Amino acid sequence: MVKGISKRVIVVRAPDPRFFEQAVFFLREDVLHQEGVTDEQVLSEARQVAAGYLRRVKAPSPRERIPSPVKWTALGALCASLIWSVICFL
Repeated sequence: MVKGISKRVIVVRAPDPRFFEQAVFFLREDVLHQEGVTDEQVLSEARQVAAGYLRRVKAPSPRERIPSPVKWTALGALCASLIWSVICFL
């Protein structure tokens, strides 16, 4: 909680409101006093950070949750090998 302190913030609205309405970034005090830093650069950085976060936490699509055929084939071969070895050595 920020109490009794004036802070500068940037609010970035989410392009896809299914997950988030907006992201709030608190600016460091020294950022706006640096040479060559424009408002557009700060806003662009905030948008990039928000977009990067959404890419990292994106839920897998239903297609990504289904194991690939290679995994199923390997699992089937392993099970068949185990069954064969149990039958042969009994």
